Amino acid sequence: MPKKDKYLKTGIAGFDILFEHGIPKGKAILIEGSAGTGKTIFCLQTAYNTCRMGKKVLYMSFEESEDSLIEHMEDFGWNAIEMQKRGLLRITRFSAIDIARSVEALLSEAKKELLITTETVLFPHDFDPEVIVIDSLTAIASAFSGEDYRFRIYIEQLFRYLEKKKITSYLIKETPAPTHIGGVYKDEHGPIAFLADGIICIYNVVYTGGKRGGAIEILKMRGESFKKITVKIEIKSKSGLIVYPNQELKGNYVLT
Repeated sequence: MPKKDKYLKTGIAGFDILFEHGIPKGKAILIEGSAGTGKTIFCLQTAYNTCRMGKKVLYMSFEESEDSLIEHMEDFGWNAIEMQKRGLLRITRFSAIDIARSVEALLSEAKKELLITTETVLFPHDFDPEVIVIDSLTAIASAFSGEDYRFRIYIEQLFRYLEKKKITSYLIKETPAPTHIGGVYKDEHGPIAFLADGIICIYNVVYTGGKRGGAIEILKMRGESFKKITVKIEIKSKSGLIVYPNQELKGNYVLT
C-alpha cells in the first residue's frame, strides 16, 4: 500500500496541516473536551468530508437524535441527506442503557468475562463502514454507573473489535476540565486514554480580561508525527470548525 493510502485526512481547514501525513488508518482516536468546545461538530465535519472521499461512515449517537444531527450538518452546508442516499453515511441513535444491559447479560452467561464480544451488542450487521464515530463514550459510561469494572471490560472489547476490523474510529469523551497538565494524562474512565491510539483535545479558552475563544491540540498519535502546539480554532456558520495552525496560543489564558 502506498504511504499516502495509509493515512486519512479530516478535511477540516487548517487541521490536517498539523500532521506530517494524516491520521493513520485503522486507529482509534479520542476526541476530548468540555461541553460546548465543538467535539460533535469536529466529528460531524470529519464524517461528511470522509464521505466526500467515497468512504462509508457510521455515526453512532448515544445522545442526540438522528434528525437533530442531520439538521446540524445541513445548517453548516454539509449535505448529509445526499450522503445517506448514496449509501456512504449512516447516522443511528443507540441506547446506552440497552448496551449496559446487554453487556450485563453476556457477562452473566460467559464462563470467561473477556470472551464477550461487543459486535453482538453494538454494531449493525448490514453496514460495513471504514470510519466510525461514537458520540459519546461519556454517555455509555453513565449507563454503567456504579459498575466501573464492567465498563472497563466493555471498553477493552470495543477497542479490540475496532482494531480487529481495522476501522478508523473517532470516540468523543466529555470532560469537565482538561485532564492533563504538563503532559501527564489522567483518565477517569480506566483504560480509555491508554487504549486509544490518538488523543485530540478541544478547549474553551478564557483570556485575561474575560475574552473567550477556542483551541485544539493533538496530545497523542501513534504512528504519526505532529506539531506539539495548541492553536486557535473558530466555529463559523456555513463553514464549521476552522483551525489556525500558525496561531499558537500566547499570553495569559486558562483552558477549560
